[in-house]
Amino acid sequence: MAGRTLYRKLVESHTVVTLDADNVLLYADLHIMNEYTSPQAFAGLAEHGRQVPAPGQQLAVVDHIIPTHAQSPRVIQDPASALQARNLKRNCDLHGIALFDTNDPLQGIEHVIAPEHGMIRPGMVVLCGDSHTTTYGAFGALGFGIGTSEVEHVLATQTLVYRLAQAMRIRVDGSLPPGTTSKDLILHIIARIGAQGARGYVVEFTGSAIGALSMEARMTLCNMAVEAGARGALIAPDETSIGYVLARAVDIDGAMADAARAAWTALHSDDDAVFDAELAFDASVVVPYVTWGTSPDQAIPVTAVVPQPADAADASAQAAAARALDYIGLAPGSTLNGLAVQRVFIGSCTNGRIEDLRAVADVVRGRKVADGVRAMVVPGSGAVRDQAEAEGIAALLIDAGFEWRKPGCSMCLAMNDDVLSPGERCASTTNRNFEGRQGRAGRTHLMSPAMAAAAAVTGCITDVRQLNPLN
Repeated sequence: MAGRTLYRKLVESHTVVTLDADNVLLYADLHIMNEYTSPQAFAGLAEHGRQVPAPGQQLAVVDHIIPTHAQSPRVIQDPASALQARNLKRNCDLHGIALFDTNDPLQGIEHVIAPEHGMIRPGMVVLCGDSHTTTYGAFGALGFGIGTSEVEHVLATQTLVYRLAQAMRIRVDGSLPPGTTSKDLILHIIARIGAQGARGYVVEFTGSAIGALSMEARMTLCNMAVEAGARGALIAPDETSIGYVLARAVDIDGAMADAARAAWTALHSDDDAVFDAELAFDASVVVPYVTWGTSPDQAIPVTAVVPQPADAADASAQAAAARALDYIGLAPGSTLNGLAVQRVFIGSCTNGRIEDLRAVADVVRGRKVADGVRAMVVPGSGAVRDQAEAEGIAALLIDAGFEWRKPGCSMCLAMNDDVLSPGERCASTTNRNFEGRQGRAGRTHLMSPAMAAAAAVTGCITDVRQLNPLN
């Protein structure tokens, strides 16, 4: 009998019952909610008189609609958004669900809060009404986004009717060169395989380059796997991830910690496991990447030129490329290096952790935000904000001319008052550059935190390796 993949092991260990050849009833260890995907679910519970049987396995966060102005206390001015937040609190109070509310000192982005408090552990199944739940694969946990009707089902039963995925292994060996990060690596991969390249698969990342990544970098990688169409992303637990969890999971100590370490170390694909698809990449050839279009796969090295639509694979792709260039305001053959920006946004569940802010500080130190640029830094959580202030990062950034904001999803998506004006061009550390994603007619270029910092201090997209030579 052939060995099993890590994905298969996680599914089988959480299968309550097999429904048919393609579907199982899957048990969820943890379910996370936010204010905009939960209202209908709670309304459905109330309509049918249902309760939440496992409130301790639920977590709620106000993060998408919250303003990030440095005011205290924070007040959500938009009436519809304020209503969403009030309804979430009312429902959480009714059902006994923990909530990181608007003015909770530890409030922040759901995918930043959960790991930093030791809630995400190897071997878990974690569900959330947000597509970037794939972030948790960095811990060897199966995380993925669900729809509103599924949120109701999970609240009522702690289970989900789940359609099985195929398994893909992406091996990355070699070492990332100086000046490049896991953000550049994942943009490199997505650009190579396309926005649908992993559609229908749960991807397992492996190889020496993956093993060398920090937990923050692994979370960035898994977070953006969904931008290649992946239904999930996994990295087998190792000393890096296990150590991270045990340092934060205050309820695990002594003999329990020893048992957990042994169990988590055993969570990996068998040597003879068969994957449905396999890909390989060399980390040593990765350079800083920047998106040129309106999809994360429309990305190129900062040193390259914008492609010709005619070079795309087929008529549909050619039309999409032409539309993207028209929206983003670029011409084929032009260069991104030196392209002026008016806004810089550093934050999001992709790149709003302390490691990201340290990278920004390294670039900004001794420099100022360029004239004509509005640059914002939004920490991913209250804990990240406090740590950055304690380390002097916040003071450095404020002195350089950055806006130092309170935690939230902020300008990752136009669901709050941090938005681009029509035509504004933004260097962004977020995960999506869709049309209107950061504001109607706003133009988004995805890049790493270091690259965004370089854009802030130069006023244009800049190869950070040239700005800050690395030995």
